[in-house]
Amino acid sequence: MMMMRPNSDEFHPRGETYIKLVPDGNLLTILRDQHDESMLLLKDLSEQQSLYKYAEGKWSLKTVIGHIADVERLWNYRILRIARGDAHEFSGYDRDIFTESAALDDIPLVNVLEDFSAVRQSTLTLIRNLSEQALLRRGEFNGHPLSARAAAFIIAGHEAHHMHIIKTKYL
Repeated sequence: MMMMRPNSDEFHPRGETYIKLVPDGNLLTILRDQHDESMLLLKDLSEQQSLYKYAEGKWSLKTVIGHIADVERLWNYRILRIARGDAHEFSGYDRDIFTESAALDDIPLVNVLEDFSAVRQSTLTLIRNLSEQALLRRGEFNGHPLSARAAAFIIAGHEAHHMHIIKTKYL
């Protein structure tokens, strides 16, 4: 499946921040390769390394990993609803409430990484089984159109954004 990059009328303008980070190519391959690269980078971290915060008030590395998985789950929910023709108005969420409530620093790193990986596998199977028609269906997100295709690109771009931060500020 060669998925074309979404048009600007398929997503909230803030989505451009993430979508522009996705390279050209087969989105499924990009998502799979991205997962493999991320796991290679993260799999040998110690528990102590995973608790590192690069500045006061910033999340630990482990919390960032959990955040990526949580956000991907939210976008998968939106993709599913849109692709199945049951799209409604989707709103955002409060990332700080999510991360605080998740208490990721209290969960073993191996479990956080297992969840991170499982969420990506779910993303891959969801997207792989969608027709072109389903990918082009639209819902609404924060007052703007949102296609399932754009949501899939946002997943890839969101991880790319955070992996850049991990590489430059945490490792």
